Amino acid sequence: MGRKILQNILAFFSRKILVKYHPDIVGITGSIGKTSTKEAIALVLASHFRIRASEKNYNTEVGVPLTIIGAHHPGHSIIGWIAVFTKAARLVWFVEPAYPQLLVLEMGADRPGDIAYLTKLAPCNVGVLTAISEAHLENFISPEQLLAEKQIIYGHLSPDAIAILNADDPYVYPPIGNLRARMVTFGLSSDADVRADRITRPLRFVEGSEEYGGIQCAIHANGESIQASFPHIFRQEHLSCVLAALAVGGRYHIPLSVMIECLREYEAPPGRSRLLPGIKHTLIIDDTYNASPRASRAALDALREFDISESANRIAVLGDMKELGAHSHDEHRKIGEYCASGGIDLLITVGPLAKTIAQAAVEYGMDAQTIESFDAAASAGRYLQNKMKRGDVVLIKGSQDVRLERVVEEVMAEPERAVELLVRQEPYWK
Repeated sequence: MGRKILQNILAFFSRKILVKYHPDIVGITGSIGKTSTKEAIALVLASHFRIRASEKNYNTEVGVPLTIIGAHHPGHSIIGWIAVFTKAARLVWFVEPAYPQLLVLEMGADRPGDIAYLTKLAPCNVGVLTAISEAHLENFISPEQLLAEKQIIYGHLSPDAIAILNADDPYVYPPIGNLRARMVTFGLSSDADVRADRITRPLRFVEGSEEYGGIQCAIHANGESIQASFPHIFRQEHLSCVLAALAVGGRYHIPLSVMIECLREYEAPPGRSRLLPGIKHTLIIDDTYNASPRASRAALDALREFDISESANRIAVLGDMKELGAHSHDEHRKIGEYCASGGIDLLITVGPLAKTIAQAAVEYGMDAQTIESFDAAASAGRYLQNKMKRGDVVLIKGSQDVRLERVVEEVMAEPERAVELLVRQEPYWK
């Protein structure tokens, strides 16, 4: 079956299902944090409603309809696709009383027109724009064109809808262009409608006094202020996901105290800055889901912030950053320069593009003896395993194609839990 035919069939059934059951739709887009934000929003809304959220990163013209239908992707199985279409037809022909009241849909943009297509297929009652970075520029002329694509998430909203925007991102706020919906902002900015301040996040990995993970802060929303603790996250980027979830929950009149209690259980999805115990009593920052220049700099900042013992090292394992198009060489050079600015004791690069990171790091003053480059994750993992020692903190980050989760599996303390803790563990990735 051709992809276009498949897409049209899925769109046909999706529109019929949405017209019949008319669930509210929360659409989420951005270059950074879509999936993490989706998970936080789903956690909040599930406390009061029947919901369904996009599975994994089902955010395409195929993935979004599958979420609407409530089906898994059957791959290349013709029988599997017949089962999907049968399930969709039953939803159209019969009444399913337990169909979700809200759909939380992640919407991706790999090329111009993607967000327009998805929002036409599933018009949103709430549109969330997380943050914009240089990711996925390969099919866009410029960051501005990418931004224009993402802005459709709020541009298509009707006057009775809600646009939820990141007040900390200059690409996102203030909004540009047509905005008819009511706007709610979130972030650390003092002007944000839902904001956090008085933030503490201990990042100490010194034997005998280890304290890492967890954010404590004050949350302010709708005239309320509540002290909050989120024990399973440590990056401010994850706090941004929490604030977006609070903004969406506020739209549905869920009490702030209830939402904060729900979000105490929130943790980032696998591969998105999760802290994992490593071999030899080390700590791993597993950020292997994907990589962009902005996210890589933020991850390096997090690594530098860790207080470690004098004999320990901060190690950065960085893979290729894909889909940067003509900007790729320059952006990899900038990351190399950033590594050389201090705080990184050992730099390991993986992949042909990431060699530019290593070269630039040397040019900007990093000792070449503290840098190693590898073509593949397996070789890098073996090297890292030999170099790690007690008390080290290791950041592992790269784009999907580099498969740096294999490095994490090589050096994590509990490799038997890889299926549970790591990204891309399904059979078709093996």
